[in-house]
Parts: sequence; structure tokens; C-alpha cells
Amino acid sequence: MTVTNTSISPTPDSGDAAGPDHEARRPRRPATHRGLKGTLERNALLLLLLAVIAFFSLNPTSGEIFFTRQNANVLLGNQATVALLALAVILPLVCGQFDFSLGAIAAASSVITAGTMSFYDLPLGLAILFGIGLGFVVGTINGLLVTHLGLNSFVTTLGMATLLGGLIQWYTDGQTILLGLDPRLAQFGSETLFGLPLVVYVVAAIALLLWYLLEQTPFGRGLYAIGSNPRSAALVGIRVQRSVWLTFSLAGALAGVVGVLALARSGSATADSGTTILFPALSAAFLGATAVRPGFFNVIGTLIGVLFVSVSVSGLTLSGASAWVSPVFNGAALLVAVGLSHYLGRSRAIRTS
Repeated sequence: MTVTNTSISPTPDSGDAAGPDHEARRPRRPATHRGLKGTLERNALLLLLLAVIAFFSLNPTSGEIFFTRQNANVLLGNQATVALLALAVILPLVCGQFDFSLGAIAAASSVITAGTMSFYDLPLGLAILFGIGLGFVVGTINGLLVTHLGLNSFVTTLGMATLLGGLIQWYTDGQTILLGLDPRLAQFGSETLFGLPLVVYVVAAIALLLWYLLEQTPFGRGLYAIGSNPRSAALVGIRVQRSVWLTFSLAGALAGVVGVLALARSGSATADSGTTILFPALSAAFLGATAVRPGFFNVIGTLIGVLFVSVSVSGLTLSGASAWVSPVFNGAALLVAVGLSHYLGRSRAIRTS
């Protein structure tokens, strides 16, 4: 919920020294300057993304491969799971909560979906339901621990991520699950429509639904109100505890979908803890809070953040950068994004106070 920035000027007969003459002497920024600054602030990340694309397209080392349809398809297909996990990440963040178990939930969902087909010969549809259902159940447990038992979300979800990582190792015995998978799943992960991978359309549809939920419904506006001030949100009738709990459940379900899509793209499930996909998603989520609606976690900004991180890493790799560049860039982007989103959030709070 965005708080409207209003001000009340003292009337001339109020006896206050700060009357009309005082207001006239106060320097004011021109409206055009404020509007231009706001436009640049909302679109700075998008402009930076376009600049990065132009740089690597014109760079002789990376240009021949970077600016091609093949590279774009590979980039979008590989980053679809990161984008969807980033959208899952922002759901608790909108309420001021963290969920660091989402990467592990995605990894566990991938393993369970593959394992139920490989070890128990379950049909594809039922295996997918098991994978997504696992994410929903774990997210619901996280929400219960945070909202009803009052546990810290950072510590709770970090512990859940560690627990899931150990269970994944136990279930797979550290091996990759390759055999017994329904070939239709891998076929879906590799097919394209109008030149784009099918998984991209899945992510786009979920992003549209999530945008509508957060931006156009009372429930979504209530989540933003909770993130701004939980006590004030409760005073106006918002059911804070239930709303926060639901964001953890929805985030867990989305992470389950991420696991299924990752399995479709790779054709196998590995004993992965999920951290390799979590940190790029976190970077994109916090970068997204600096764009479109600065100071707020939002869907469109998050997608721009995913593209910025992935395009930058892809360009650096094609330019011949070493393998250590990718994690260093993701870590630096996360630090910068957290700092910027915190600064913008404080600036917004000052302006609206």
C-alpha cells in the first residue's frame, strides 16, 4: 500500500509563525525537476540494462555471439527458473519477512518429482503434484513457525534450508536421478513456441497473475501495508497473521513449480542444496525494489532485475571472464541492491512522514 504524501499548511489566521509568507520564502523544486528525477529513479535499472546489452553487443569479443537469437533463447530459457524463484522471494519480502529456504524447496521439489517417477513409477501429472505440494507444505510450515510461534523468519528459513539440504542428500544418496523419468517432461523443457522456450510462457503467465494479485487486489495492497507498518495494518482491519502465513505458503508452492521447471530443463535431478539459484534470485528481487516502484518489492522491477543480472553475467562469460566472475558479480549485485533498496525505503518513509 502506497501512503499518499500530503501536507497541511497552517491557515493565515492560525497565529503560527509559519504562515503564507514563510511558505513563500521556502525554496521549492520545480515540478518538472521533481517529475524528471522520479522518472529517472523508476527507470534507472531498465536504462542500465539497455546500456549493458548495447555494450556487450558492440564489444568485439562478445558481440558476434551475444546479440543472436540463439543466445537470447538460451539465456531466457535458463533464467526462467531464476525469474520464477525471484517472484517467489518477493512475496514474503513485501510483508517484511525473509524466506531463505526457497532455493532448497525448489531443489527438493525437483528431486521428489524425479524420484516418484523413477523409484515408484508414478505418472507424470501425479509426480508434478507431489513436487509442487511439497513446496506448499514446507512453505506452510515456515509460515506457521514465523506467524504463530513468533520465530525469526531469517533463522527459521535458514534452518529449514539446511534441513532440506540434508534430506536431499539422504534421499538421493548424493547421486543424480536420470532413469525412469517421463520423456514428455524433458520434451516440454526443450520445446519452443514462436522462437521462445515454453518455460518462458509459464513464467510470464505466473508473473502476470502475481502482478495482478499484488497491485490490483485488496489482499495485495494489504500485504504492502503490512510491510510498511504491521500494527497500523492490524488497526485498519487487515488480518496480518493470516496474510503473512499465506505469503509463505504461496512462495513455497512457486518454489515447487521452479523445481519442476528445472527438472524439465535439465532432464535430471541432482543432490543440490539450491543455493546456486537462490542468490541470483535474491539479487534480482532487491534490484527490482529500486525500479518501477522504488522502495517497494514489485513484479516488473524483479523481472528487470533478473534480466540485468543474467545479461551481465552472460556478457562477461562470452567476453572470456573466468568462472569466479559469476558468483562475484551476483554477490556484489546483491550487496548493492540491498543498500539501494534500503536507502530508497528510508527516503520514501521520510517523504511520507
